[in-house]
Amino acid sequence: MQPFNPWVWRDPAAFAGGYHQTRPAEEPRAGSEHDGPDAPGPGTPVDLVGYRVEATDGRIGSIDQASEDAGTRYLVVDTGPWNLGRKVLLPVGTVDRVDHLERVVHVDRSREQVRESPAFDPDDFGRPEYRQRVADHYAESYRRS
Repeated sequence: MQPFNPWVWRDPAAFAGGYHQTRPAEEPRAGSEHDGPDAPGPGTPVDLVGYRVEATDGRIGSIDQASEDAGTRYLVVDTGPWNLGRKVLLPVGTVDRVDHLERVVHVDRSREQVRESPAFDPDDFGRPEYRQRVADHYAESYRRS
C-alpha cells in the first residue's frame, strides 16, 4: 500500500470523467437518467463548486472553491454555522466518492476531524509550511482512524 498523499485524488474519475453512481442497482429516479443531458460524460471536467460536502457523520458545508493545480489539488469548504462559518482546506485525498447526480462530495473524515483542521488562509496557502501542516493533519487523522 502506498503512503497517503493528501493532494492526489484516490479516484481520479471523481473529478473529471464521468458519472459515479453511489446507490448500487437502484432504479434511476425521474430526471436523473445516466445518459441525460446533465450527466457528465467521460473525460468531462466537472466543476465541484457548490456541491454539498458530507463527512462520515454528517454535513460539513459546501464547496466554495476547487483547485486542480498540479501537486496541490484541494477543495475549500465553507463550513457554515456549525463551525462558526470557518472555511477549511480539504485535500482531494480525503474524498471517498462523488455523487454528481446529487451534487455531493463524501469525505472519509468525521466532522470533528474537519473541525480540528487548520483554517483555510488564502494568504498562507502559497507557503510550503502551511500546505505541509494541512497535509500532516490529514495524514495523522488516518493514523488515528
